[in-house]
Amino acid sequence: MTENENVPGTVANGPAGAADPHDNRRQVLYWRLLARLFDHEEQAPLESASLAVVEDIGLPAALLDPNASVDSVVQRHPELAAEFDGLMAPAPEEDGARDRAAEVRRAALVSKVLLNVYASGSGPVSAGQLARWQSDADWLERALGCRPGELRGGRGAGQAAGRTAGRGAGPTGTGGRGAGPDLSRLIPAIGPELGAIEAGLVKRMRLREVLADPALAARLTPSMSLIEQLLRDKDNLSGVALANAKSLIRRFVDEVAEVLRTQVEKATVGALDRSVPPKRVFRNLDLDRTIWKNLTNWSPEEERLYVDRLYYRHTARKTTPQRLIVVVDQSGSMVDSMVNCTILASIFAGLPKVDVHLIAYDTQALDLTPWVHDPFETLLRTNLGGGTDGTVAMALAQPKIAEPRNTVVVWISDFYEWQSEKLFESMAAVHRSGAKFIPVGSVTSSGRGSVNPWFRERFKDLGTPVLSGHIRKLVHELKSFLA
Repeated sequence: MTENENVPGTVANGPAGAADPHDNRRQVLYWRLLARLFDHEEQAPLESASLAVVEDIGLPAALLDPNASVDSVVQRHPELAAEFDGLMAPAPEEDGARDRAAEVRRAALVSKVLLNVYASGSGPVSAGQLARWQSDADWLERALGCRPGELRGGRGAGQAAGRTAGRGAGPTGTGGRGAGPDLSRLIPAIGPELGAIEAGLVKRMRLREVLADPALAARLTPSMSLIEQLLRDKDNLSGVALANAKSLIRRFVDEVAEVLRTQVEKATVGALDRSVPPKRVFRNLDLDRTIWKNLTNWSPEEERLYVDRLYYRHTARKTTPQRLIVVVDQSGSMVDSMVNCTILASIFAGLPKVDVHLIAYDTQALDLTPWVHDPFETLLRTNLGGGTDGTVAMALAQPKIAEPRNTVVVWISDFYEWQSEKLFESMAAVHRSGAKFIPVGSVTSSGRGSVNPWFRERFKDLGTPVLSGHIRKLVHELKSFLA
């Protein structure tokens, strides 16, 4: 059988005007992908035709093996690593004829990544299977031009370097890139969708048994989905299993903290305070200004500059003691925000002259301020899940607003409350008092979050629109106020 016979969606080669053979080959690969994703039954004609296409364009047959991870393919064929990087990244349309042969090759690589990630199967999942899926998801994120883990909850650059180091990826890899591309118009829900698939795999895994075995636990890669499950189940763990769970949580916290800390450091840090005399040390010496101010003392005969006065640079910056109150909804829909904001609060708590308070709530409120400097300990004290009653959190937050003009209140929630009117009135009162009130609907890495439309409209009318999107937006808002 030829590659075009009896294959849905293809047209046999013929005289002038027939379909381009490269288009036929690409259709074969994509029909196979769809059949594998939605039918789960092997289609012999599609499999044999796809094998002929892959071999004809010089790619390894392992690309069609559903049991072969992208890692294993790249390890055997390291030259493919550069092709996977940025493979699906959005790019401006280019004029001129398309390279149809290259598009067939691209279709084969794209099909491999998509099939490995989205055909997640059913039944129990082992630690090895989860690790393989996470690795394949990393490659999908790299293909989209992002850092591994970025779309699923943000292990970010720190984790990316470690994960890609063992893959033979060359310098063209995305591990060292800056911020990823804007994928909102390309595939709006891909980040949450990947997180949902991973969460499903974690739930199908016998996690307690895996954690009780140090060898199996070592194969786990911390991710937002895994951390959520660990935090929910932590009270049911003990001994070795609990120790391994804590180790995974701490690893994830440290990796995310590294990324967020970099974002905080890159934001504005305040204006120079020229009312403070510059410190007269050599490293602050302003050599150019010193020479310019003493040019009148130049001696042509001696070819020597006599310096009457040294000038130093100002390094002190204007800082005002500020109070930052972070209130986080810890109900089941806000796990990502709880983790990110706990870490973010600890970073701001480490800045000079910033007094940070952290409150978590569902139907009860918990003041986590004593542990705010240690996000690991803070997360261990959370109780994810349950209903939502923001009035109990407001009762804890309001007494902390001692100097409104010097206070910012960040409230992170989807604002689906059962005492909506009462809670909004108290929030409006905080705003009218002179404190800066920032309602936040999403602080996830994917930037996606659902916000109660009733609250959204009223916050807009109040002049404090809900901040939604990437966590970098919240970092910028906070630094602008605290600078």
